[in-house]
Amino acid sequence: MKAIELLTARGHENIVAQNKSTLEITRENHLTRHGDCILAVALNRGFRDFADEFKSILREEDARLTIIFWVDDEKEVVEASGSPDLTFAHPTDMVIRKSNYTCDRTLAIKASKAAKDFPRQLVAKLKSCQQRVHITLIAERIGKS
Repeated sequence: MKAIELLTARGHENIVAQNKSTLEITRENHLTRHGDCILAVALNRGFRDFADEFKSILREEDARLTIIFWVDDEKEVVEASGSPDLTFAHPTDMVIRKSNYTCDRTLAIKASKAAKDFPRQLVAKLKSCQQRVHITLIAERIGKS
């Protein structure tokens, strides 16, 4: 079983993408340089807008999430896992973590990349407030048809 969510966001002049363990996308428009895990702001949708099927799949033990960031013609892919502990409760923030930690901001865990792992040329593009970012989230149960 598979479910897909399509998001749009934009860059911001204060994006630094230096965090070694997480990456974040947010509905917030404002960003300070202390938000070193944030890759995109002004998301058009939040957790509450996601289909129940999408959230249900990600709450399974065998759930995988593929996150695809499209910035102009560049693509960056992150693979992560779901968890029964996901609440999808935060109104603005979505965090993808390399660790197993979950809270109301967590979208996925055991990620293959954090913000620091993104190519620097892509991060440079994300420093523009005019830069559009398209994000595709693909949730699927591994091992189930």
